Amino acid sequence: MSSASRFEQSDSSPNQLTIEQLAAQSGMSVRNIRAHQARGLLAPPEVRARVGYYGPEHLEQLRLIRDLQADGFNLGGIKRLLDDTRGTAERLQRFGEALSAVASPERGETLTLEELGRRFRVSAQEAPEVLAEAERLGVLVPIGGDRFQAPSPSLLAIAEEVVGRGISLRSALSVLEDVDRHCESVSRSLVELFVHEIWKPFAQADMPAERWPEIEHAVERLGPVASEALMAIFQRRLRVQLEDAFEEITRRVAERTAEDGSS
Repeated sequence: MSSASRFEQSDSSPNQLTIEQLAAQSGMSVRNIRAHQARGLLAPPEVRARVGYYGPEHLEQLRLIRDLQADGFNLGGIKRLLDDTRGTAERLQRFGEALSAVASPERGETLTLEELGRRFRVSAQEAPEVLAEAERLGVLVPIGGDRFQAPSPSLLAIAEEVVGRGISLRSALSVLEDVDRHCESVSRSLVELFVHEIWKPFAQADMPAERWPEIEHAVERLGPVASEALMAIFQRRLRVQLEDAFEEITRRVAERTAEDGSS
């Protein structure tokens, strides 16, 4: 091959980084890059004039390795993941489907501004402020014109029932915000528990094939178990709060009755 042809090939190649430049862009040391290459985790460089050149694909591979290590994979597990692309991809797909099933999202409901005003007894003066709050909380999502999407119709139905009991929509939304904040904290704790106690040890053990059914079952049960635990604790706490509130109401009624009797 002529020197001109070699120059044209190198000039058009995406691989233009030396190993030092690759290290600088990836945030990984030259030593680690060479080690990953020796383990077969990183594709070999394009060699020109006895110099190895790397490109975007190598950079992406190094970032993937770094992300997988952060997720708890050891180098053996990463090697298996890269070597067994098809089998692992199928398992991860089932794993992802199981995670989606845990959330069990609802089918959204579309409502007009008129329907919302009628259902929630919101006046024209209150509407802008209340709608802005509902949008901020994600209870309603504007989709154009005077139409809105309710991602969770069941949550909207609860809010409607609360309003029907005489509580203002603004107050109901405030309570929903508190509930959402606490549920987010609980959900984060449960997911972190799953990741640290189940997923990371599995990943560090190189994801043995015989344990995939166990992991998938753990994910399938995560949602129901979490919901049952949350409901059991909530009902117990709610009962205590109701009893305390009733005792306070009874005490005040008794005090008022005593005052009326003495007057």
